[in-house]
Amino acid sequence: MTIPIKRSLGWFPLLLAASLALGAGAAPAEKWVGTWAASQQIPEPRNALGGEDLTDTTLRQVVRISMGGPRIRLRLSNAFGTEPLRLDAVHVARSLGAGTAAIDPASDRPVLFDGRADVTIPTGSLYVSDPIELPVHSRDTLAISIHIPTAPAQQTGHPGARTTGYIAKGNQVATPDIVPTRTFERWYNIGGIDVLAGDNAAAIVVIGDSITDGNGSTTNRNDRWPDVLAERLQAEKATRRFSVLNHGIGGNRLLQDGLGPTALARVDRDVLAQPGVKYLIVLEGVNDLGSLTRDGPAPPQVHADTVARMIAAYRQIIERCRSQGIKVIGATILPYGASEYYHPDAAAEADRQHINAWIRTPGNFDAVVDFDVLIRDPDHPNRMRKEYDKGDGLHPSAAGYRAMGEAVPLSLFR
Repeated sequence: MTIPIKRSLGWFPLLLAASLALGAGAAPAEKWVGTWAASQQIPEPRNALGGEDLTDTTLRQVVRISMGGPRIRLRLSNAFGTEPLRLDAVHVARSLGAGTAAIDPASDRPVLFDGRADVTIPTGSLYVSDPIELPVHSRDTLAISIHIPTAPAQQTGHPGARTTGYIAKGNQVATPDIVPTRTFERWYNIGGIDVLAGDNAAAIVVIGDSITDGNGSTTNRNDRWPDVLAERLQAEKATRRFSVLNHGIGGNRLLQDGLGPTALARVDRDVLAQPGVKYLIVLEGVNDLGSLTRDGPAPPQVHADTVARMIAAYRQIIERCRSQGIKVIGATILPYGASEYYHPDAAAEADRQHINAWIRTPGNFDAVVDFDVLIRDPDHPNRMRKEYDKGDGLHPSAAGYRAMGEAVPLSLFR
């Protein structure tokens, strides 16, 4: 039977009114934005903890956030685990400072997951905690304490923490000042911290290699170049709504796995899945170029093919991020002509110049930060300035990182 149109429309005003009434009474959605993050990988043997260190053990790990907020939540990772990871207690508190295991007891909060103190993170997964009633300020230092009853068969972590962490036997997640059995300078199973933020808040993700991860920076000083950028953003009222998420991995490449997955493989987890991300800065490629000639000269066609594939990888990253409304900022590859690890030849330098010219070309990226011009020696453009060189010809010093962080125009984000 055909329903008369006039009769069928009779329900529409009632449905519309009900919909509007529900919308009027609904609470606005909470907006979470990442304020700290670390890329996950499988720790190589020298950066892995022994089984005895992860059996009935408390790990207290210290991080410095970028942007503050009235509440936080944790993002715990078992991304590379080969079996579910059980944590039976997790706490977070304000640290009394990098380089100490002590916390402010008044700020100590238990971390819950669906209202429970214990959580089992499935293989290959990320787990987000319930909101935590702990107001934090920009650049606060927090201590995350996790108790692991049984050592995982395969660890997940971030070797380049350059921040002291602490191991204590038993469940000591709430102990104000644990007495560690040993210390380490890595992060394990902590993938990020989010803050409840205003509608206009946003995250800036930086994806890169050891130069972004901070090789050459100072332990417990948080003086990597993304740290300097975060410090500057939080110092100005107009840019305090931006956080910085450092997703650098030592040895990272565009085209091949190194000490972690390729930058292209990391886009989904380390960029697109980050809460509130609106900008991406890409500083990748020196390890692809360096590896090409590390063991000897390469034929011209291999050089040409590598450059073409690197540019194609950049294009892939740009396209995938732009499709999600993320602006992508390219950073030119730093000079490394004095590197004794890679000992680049003239062909390798020509590759770097070719790629940097592509990065600088308007339209390829949404904007460019020219670290090459900043860091290079005017008299020897294939090398870093001595005052910015860690001493290995490849990594900047703390002074070099300071210069890099101060060179990023804040106007890019206003």
